[in-house]
Amino acid sequence: MNAEPRTVTLPTEDHGDVTLPEPSWCAGHADHRPDSHRVDLTHKGPEHRLHHQGQLLWTVFLGQAPCATAPDHRGVGLYVEQGSYALTLDPNGLYDLAATFETHADRLRALADQLAAILAEDQR
Repeated sequence: MNAEPRTVTLPTEDHGDVTLPEPSWCAGHADHRPDSHRVDLTHKGPEHRLHHQGQLLWTVFLGQAPCATAPDHRGVGLYVEQGSYALTLDPNGLYDLAATFETHADRLRALADQLAAILAEDQR
């Protein structure tokens, strides 16, 4: 069963409507702004917020900028943004933070596996 590839058409300020293939992992373009430029068009997967004791440590999601100026920036990758967590910890707090890092490391490894599968599929 060969399904038709998905596409999305997005208005841009500099190139009018631009139609792009839309990867299956893309969460959509609800936040797209019509005053964007073509080089700024991006596909974003679901956002994962990784917390420790209620404070944001990282935000991560699959991303791709298919029209980026630099060809090596056009591929799919995992966007990682560090939050603003800052705190002085005692030994128990450090052990707790380390345990949180281990949990988030497992999640990041799962996302790395997902990214590797997407990239392997793109090579076919």
